[in-house]
Amino acid sequence: MARPKRQEARRAALIEATYAAGRTHGLRSLSLTDVAAQAGLSRGAILYYYEDLDALLVEAHGAGVERFCDARDATIAGIADPRDRLGAAIDAGLPSGPDDALMSLLYEFDVLAGNSALHDELVQTLYLRQRQTYTGIFAAGREAQVFTAGLPDEQLAMTFVALEDAYGLHIVGGNALMTVPTAAAAMRAVAQQLGCPTSST
Repeated sequence: MARPKRQEARRAALIEATYAAGRTHGLRSLSLTDVAAQAGLSRGAILYYYEDLDALLVEAHGAGVERFCDARDATIAGIADPRDRLGAAIDAGLPSGPDDALMSLLYEFDVLAGNSALHDELVQTLYLRQRQTYTGIFAAGREAQVFTAGLPDEQLAMTFVALEDAYGLHIVGGNALMTVPTAAAAMRAVAQQLGCPTSST
C-alpha cells in the first residue's frame, strides 16, 4: 500500500518542479533536464514516471487547471450573498502577482494548445469552469434580486472570464502599469456598472 502513495507523492513533487522550472525557463524551451535539476533527480528518474516531457506537461497542465478552479470554488462556496461571492471570485481569479508561477504557466499552456489536442482540451476545460463559476454567481444574484444586469448570465460570465484573463496576462507578464489591486478594482467597477455590485455592504 505504501508504494502507490510514494509514487503519488513523487508525481506531485515532479509537477511542482515542472511549474518552477517552467517559470524559470519558459515552457517552449523547457527540457526534462531542467525539470530534473529543479527536482534534484536524474532524467532517468523522471522517465520512470512519465514517458516523456509532453506527458509530464499534460499532467502538470491538468493539475494546474484543477488547482486553480477547485481553489476558487472552495473559496466562494461558503459565501452566501452573491454580491460578496462575486467580489471573492474576482479576487481569487487574478494572479497573486508577477511571480505567481501557477498562473504564469497556465497562460503559457494556452500557447501549447495549438500543438496538442490534449492541451487544447485542458484550455477549454479551464475556460468552461471559469465561465461556470461566474454564471452560477450571476444566476444566484439575479434570483436573489440583488443583480439587475441587462445582459444574459452567459454573456456576463464570458465578459468576466475575458477580463480576468486579459488583466491576469498583464500581471504575470510584469506590466508595471497593471497591478493586482488595479485589475480587481477595474473588474469590480465594471460589475457595478452592469448592475452586479460586488459587496453586500
